[in-house]
Amino acid sequence: MLTVLNTPYTDTRAGDLAWALGRGPMPALAKLDLALPGARVQLRLLGASHQVLLEQEGGPSCSETVACIPGSRTPLPLGVSKRIDDWEYAFAARVEKLSGGSFAGRAQELLALVADHPHGLAGTFPGSPHAFTALLVQRCGGQVHWRTWHAYPQEKRLVVTHTRVGSRIREPEPRLAPAAV
Repeated sequence: MLTVLNTPYTDTRAGDLAWALGRGPMPALAKLDLALPGARVQLRLLGASHQVLLEQEGGPSCSETVACIPGSRTPLPLGVSKRIDDWEYAFAARVEKLSGGSFAGRAQELLALVADHPHGLAGTFPGSPHAFTALLVQRCGGQVHWRTWHAYPQEKRLVVTHTRVGSRIREPEPRLAPAAV
C-alpha cells in the first residue's frame, strides 16, 4: 500500500535515527494490520520513521521502533541479537550513500516494490518524490521477517534495516562416533 503522508518531512538526517525495542505504540501517520500464519503484525509509519508491532502465537510480542526519538541515547546500531528462551530477535541496519541519479532510481524501484505488495506499506512526503519510508513483512517458517527503507534525498542516503523474529534456528547436534573399545 502506498500513501502520501500529509505532514512535513521532519526527520532530515539519517544520522538522527535511533533504535528502540519494547516501546508502546507511537502516534502513526499510516498503518497496515496484517494476519500472517501464527502472527499478527501492524506496520506503522511515524513520519520518516517506522514502528512494527508483532504478536505471535506461542511466542513473545515484539515492538521495534526506528525513529528520531527525543531524548533517546540509543543510536541506530549496525546489528542487535537477543535471545529469549527458544526465541530470537535479530536486527541489522546499514546506510547507503548514493549518487543523485542512483538515489532517484533506487527510490522509484523500492516504492514500486512495496506499493502493490499485499504485505507492504510505504509513505511519501510532500515536496520530494524521493522522500519516503517503506516497510515489507513476510513469514518464513517459524520466523517473521521485515525490511524497511528510510530515504533522505537531501543527503542521498538510504537507511536499510532487516529484522527477524521467531523460533531459534538450531544447528543439528553433532553426532559423535562410538568410542573405540
